[in-house]
Amino acid sequence: MKRIKRIIVAVLGVTVLALGIALIVLPGPAFLVIPAGLAILAIEFAWAKRCLRSARALLPHRSKDATSPRKKVTLQSVRRSAGFLLRQVRRTLLPKRKVT
Repeated sequence: MKRIKRIIVAVLGVTVLALGIALIVLPGPAFLVIPAGLAILAIEFAWAKRCLRSARALLPHRSKDATSPRKKVTLQSVRRSAGFLLRQVRRTLLPKRKVT
């Protein structure tokens, strides 16, 4: 059973990691997908955990003091983001109207 879990984690992690590497040259959020693939692989593999830890060390740390408060997620910000996303999807999927 442990071997099957290890194989499933390996296949899933390598797939997500390969997708992230492909997104480096393709349009997409590679900086989110690559760490997700490494996090999946880190469940079973020590080398992935070390790689993920060193990648975290490269990121700047946020100070936990009061000088840099976190941004609050408000209903208005969620509405604006959803509206923007829906407009972009509509612009992408619907054909352009001809102006006469």
